Amino acid sequence: MEELKTIEILKTAILIERRGEAFYRKVSEQSNNSGVKKIFDIMAKEEVLHAKILRDMYAEFVRNKTFSPAKLPKTDNESAAEIILTDEIKQQISGAGFEAAAISAAIDMENKAIEVYSDRAKHATDPNEKKLYKWLADWERGHHKLLFDLDSDLKERIWNDNQFWPF
Repeated sequence: MEELKTIEILKTAILIERRGEAFYRKVSEQSNNSGVKKIFDIMAKEEVLHAKILRDMYAEFVRNKTFSPAKLPKTDNESAAEIILTDEIKQQISGAGFEAAAISAAIDMENKAIEVYSDRAKHATDPNEKKLYKWLADWERGHHKLLFDLDSDLKERIWNDNQFWPF
């Protein structure tokens, strides 16, 4: 029974990463803002990496019914996307436009990924599986922070520009 749960979680995780990659690619393609294109392209590439690692783990688990120690890249809280996210790029994003809507949707996607990965890290009995899901949750938290901070800046700018203050 636990084996089926592990396989189901791996399949779910792969799907989360593939959907994230597809969404981020689409936003990158449709955005007119070169900075937003770069940010979402970087995030799409990171999701591709996550999906590959998960596919490799899935194949390993199906073959051996265990997780081998994975060589996981270092989780960097200051990703390349954060480095290129300048005030100039933030100013180019319309708070009510396509990019802002995509950022909001991406936050929801990252929240779901963090929830799934954190829950599995908490309940996994295999230490290598636990490590994998903790690593993924931490990485997705970095994505979430980047997106959340950007969304907060956009909201603040909208409030200021439209004088929505109650005083």
